[in-house]
This record gives sequence, C-alpha cells and structure tokens, in this order.
Amino acid sequence: QVQLVESGGGLVQAGGSLRLSCAASRRTFSSYSVCWFPQAPGKEREFVAGISWSGGNIDYADSVKGRFTISRDNAKSTVYLQMGSLKPEDTAVYYCAATRIRTVVTGRTFYDYWGQGTQVTVSS
Repeated sequence: QVQLVESGGGLVQAGGSLRLSCAASRRTFSSYSVCWFPQAPGKEREFVAGISWSGGNIDYADSVKGRFTISRDNAKSTVYLQMGSLKPEDTAVYYCAATRIRTVVTGRTFYDYWGQGTQVTVSS
C-alpha cells in the first residue's frame, strides 16, 4: 500500500509559477511510476505529466509541453511538478497517482494509488 500526499497548490496569476509535490509513505516508492492528473470542475481527470520509476521515461500532454516539468527524488520519496507560464485553463485539482508499471502510462485505470489532490487556481 502506498499513501500519497500532494502539496504546493494555491492561487496564482496567469503567467506565474507553482511547484507541486507528491510525497509517498513508502521507501519502495522508487519502484513506482507516477503521473499527475488534474481535474477541472465538470471534467474528468486528464493526464498531464508522468515519470517512470527510474526517471528515465517522461511524458507530457501536448497542452503542457514546454511549460511543466516533472521530476522525482527517490531518496525523499517525492515527485515534483514544476508549473510555469500558467494559464486560467490550468485551474483544477491536481492529483498524483502511482502504479507499479515500470513505464509511463497515461490511462487513469492503470493507477492503483491516488492522493487527495491539491487545488491550483490561475486567475486572469
């Protein structure tokens, strides 16, 4: 069992930056691939960024390429999402999720463990 806790959300103006963190409860977190799935009001959770267990495989949704950077520090059992050039349409609750699959997969159903989410609000 892995427990995930997101932090770092908040209110920011368009063009600003935020760094989200996803901290895991287990030292074996390094065996898990992790992705971020924001959920805007009235919409489904959508993949935006993912990183494999080793960090060797990274993928982004087209909507965030060049603006978001995902990274991980396995010694701290934490995955980060650096968000830049934020837009109002990035507003959502951001969830991190983990899977034992060793590469990045974008479908929600592959992820067994989810955090409670952190709110990101981008004002225009």
